[in-house]
Amino acid sequence: MRHGKTFNHLGRTASHRKSLLANMASSLIIHKRISTTCAKAKELRKYVEPLITKAKDDSTHSRRVVFSYLKNKESVSELFGAVAQKIADRPGGYTRVLKTMNRKGDNAEMAIIELVDFNENLLGEKSAKSTAAKRTRRGKTAKKAEGTTTEESAS
Repeated sequence: MRHGKTFNHLGRTASHRKSLLANMASSLIIHKRISTTCAKAKELRKYVEPLITKAKDDSTHSRRVVFSYLKNKESVSELFGAVAQKIADRPGGYTRVLKTMNRKGDNAEMAIIELVDFNENLLGEKSAKSTAAKRTRRGKTAKKAEGTTTEESAS
């Protein structure tokens, strides 16, 4: 029965699950994007987002707390360095889970989890869209209608 089961145990013991999430979080912080199963990606998001929030405050205490979760010096320094600078003004939602095709061997749902501010392709598309001029049909017809009324009144 599932009485009181508040999170996905991923079919592992507590120590194995803790190690798995710590390793995946370190990989996500270092590589900015990893591919995993959909269930693991959703659990990883719950695990890593509070750590990224802690990285906004660069103090000795917050570094020690994050290191107690990750247990990897390189990922902690990357998190408090490059990642913390990019997410400084973001109020939350630091990761994105994109579902991909099912795995060939066991048909497991696969997903890509990535840090939102580090996807250069999507950031480039957003800036290109915002610089493009907005065009509406109504605006053109209104200008033409104004032009015809001024020409008729002038003649």
